[in-house]
Amino acid sequence: MENIFDVAIVGGGIVGMATAYRLAHRDLSVALLEKESDVCQGVSKANSGIVHGGFHYSASTTLKGRLELRGNLAFDRLHAELGFPFQRCGILVVAFAEDQLPALEKLYRQGVENGVPGLELCDAERTRQLEPKLNSQVFGGLYAPGGGVVEPYRLVFALMSAAVQNGVRLYCGFQVAGATEQDGTWEIASLDGRSLRARYVINAAGLHADDVSRLFGAEEFEVVPRKGEEYLLDRLSPARPSKVVFPVPSAHTKGVLVIPTAGGTTMIGPTAEIVEDKHDNSTTAANRKRIFALARKMVSGISERDLVTSFSGSRPVIEGKEDFFLALSEKAPRFLQAAGIQSPGLTASPAIAEYLEQLLAKAGLAIKDKTTAFLPWQPTPALREISPAEADRLHDTDAPGWTDVVCRCEKVSEAEIRAAIRQGHDTLEGVKLATRAGMGRCQGGFCGLKIMRLIAEELGLSLEAVMRRESKGKANISVLGGSRQ
Repeated sequence: MENIFDVAIVGGGIVGMATAYRLAHRDLSVALLEKESDVCQGVSKANSGIVHGGFHYSASTTLKGRLELRGNLAFDRLHAELGFPFQRCGILVVAFAEDQLPALEKLYRQGVENGVPGLELCDAERTRQLEPKLNSQVFGGLYAPGGGVVEPYRLVFALMSAAVQNGVRLYCGFQVAGATEQDGTWEIASLDGRSLRARYVINAAGLHADDVSRLFGAEEFEVVPRKGEEYLLDRLSPARPSKVVFPVPSAHTKGVLVIPTAGGTTMIGPTAEIVEDKHDNSTTAANRKRIFALARKMVSGISERDLVTSFSGSRPVIEGKEDFFLALSEKAPRFLQAAGIQSPGLTASPAIAEYLEQLLAKAGLAIKDKTTAFLPWQPTPALREISPAEADRLHDTDAPGWTDVVCRCEKVSEAEIRAAIRQGHDTLEGVKLATRAGMGRCQGGFCGLKIMRLIAEELGLSLEAVMRRESKGKANISVLGGSRQ
């Protein structure tokens, strides 16, 4: 059995990885346990990718509100450190009826009380000036210039790579099946027979946080999936707005949004539907029709002709509780809950990580900065973002694959795909999320087979073996630099 870790984090989504990245700066041994073959395969993968503005929730009465703005303000630093796609394009909440204006004023007052900088309550003319693609029937808007968009999977992967590079041990295919506590240490068993020990455990298991909590003998609660369907439009869609467009929210949802994604496409959605199955990722024709109709009321020119793909994911809502559940367990020793992290969880994630670190200190863990330098993470360049001259230079100095375009829709090179595979993203889905290869108009129709051939070559497998592996969706336990287990 391995040496005892100071901290084990269960769950490789945005909260787990943000926490691992923060703790990688400390003089601690940290393990991250992810049940899938790669990180960012659950709630975070289907995230809308919005960096929220800090006005939807009260900072004085909710943990969400308190951590949302603090997390928002951390994104410029994280972006500078990790290089993931991120833009502060701004957010507009738009009223299309006079009786919605009081709700905008309430959000404005709440944002001001929360300390959100630059908020602006706009009349109809100013709102149309800020976003010319809005429907002309607009009555007014609330503008938050500090809101923005991010590619959620690229953010999670960047956090993962930097954390692993700085000592965090990543265990993929590690589905927690049991846990016992003795003499100040948790022994954590995986379904595949592996086990490890840790002094402190953080439950960041998303939709399965209730299951993990029960396995550790901690609090009993139920995570209820709230499914959201999203629809992605082609990057050439003329309806793409310059800002994230929100409707006036209802009691339980922020409504159907129109989002200019950080990847250059346009996304509309989500729905908000309570479902029983945590693995229900279906979309429906009825919801597609309804979402397009609602989106067209806000932004002119939205058309189903521009639809590229649809997907869905579920928010992990704790039954009877709309706020985050961040706390030391009152039943299980040295066990921390990070559950019920629904919207604005991605935005709040840097602040959630800080909050969890403070809870670890409160629980008795000695937290000190590392005496060695934190190694900076350098992301792989993207062919679509560099000049032809730079691509030629990389061809000559790094690899000839920089001038071999594999994915034509998203302009992704062979060199980028090989780099992603070597970083541990060794499935079609992993390569897609890490590089955008297969995310374009043809959805992998032209590049999918070539990507599988590259995976086979990098892993030393036959193409047939890779195809069987993909079709089974079997968890693959891969090793990255001795730190990915």
